[in-house]
Amino acid sequence: MTDRALAVVRAGALTTVQDLGRPGYAHLGVPRSGALDPEAVRLVNRLLGNAEGAAVLETTLTGCAVRPRRAVTAVVGGAPCPVTVDGRPAAWGTPVRLGPGQLLEVGAAVRGLRSYVGFGGGVAVEPVLGSRSTDLLSGLGPAPLVDGVVLPLGAATAVRGSVDAPPWPGPGDELVLRVRLGPRDGWFTPGALRTLATRAWRVSSASNRIGLRTEGPALERAVHGELPSEGMPLGAVQVPPDGRPVVFLADHPTTGGYPVVAVVREADLARAAQAVPGTVVRFVPYR
Repeated sequence: MTDRALAVVRAGALTTVQDLGRPGYAHLGVPRSGALDPEAVRLVNRLLGNAEGAAVLETTLTGCAVRPRRAVTAVVGGAPCPVTVDGRPAAWGTPVRLGPGQLLEVGAAVRGLRSYVGFGGGVAVEPVLGSRSTDLLSGLGPAPLVDGVVLPLGAATAVRGSVDAPPWPGPGDELVLRVRLGPRDGWFTPGALRTLATRAWRVSSASNRIGLRTEGPALERAVHGELPSEGMPLGAVQVPPDGRPVVFLADHPTTGGYPVVAVVREADLARAAQAVPGTVVRFVPYR
């Protein structure tokens, strides 16, 4: 291992390496994976002068702490959180220069759920099927980080000092997801479809990178038979036997046997990924 690397001092609740994922392998049973808030990753990389798909660290709620072995520039974006360098306050959402051995501490998210920590040159773990992303469902990519692991870094390029858009400020108090009904909306009663369009749910603490689970009213099925396993797109709103909708996120399975009542517009999924447990969720059908 060269000195172009960093050591993980505190891994946090769940910190993984993520880039923009590995699309195009669903026919092999491989999910897209990748960062749950891809626009936050693109913005972090723009601030660093990296390619937009450079790998970063995705933290979950409690942040992480890392120590580079050589000087490097870092940016913390995504969910707003406190940032310190050797215990001194540092900027969130702008480039921060780290000297060799300095401790970058990414604190707990104050709004939202997932923060993104990028470095000049990106995290240079070995790619699998063209991506460095950790996939919790299939096990592809590097394992979730643990204390003491050392990660290689790529060669840095020139740093951009500013961008033409501010860092994303975090989600609102209510999560509104635009959905297109189908393909299995016919498996649900008219009352269930009215419920989907007019009632509210809350984000369940059982949510993860695979799917956002909800708590609230159950959707009543009109068809009670078995559905053969079929392809599952990103954003599918699958309804398991308990009737509570589950929104499939980046690490979702590529096939499934429960009916999909609707599909969330992809542009809304980053907000779903940042919604903390207890957040109110509403589904809004559109055509």
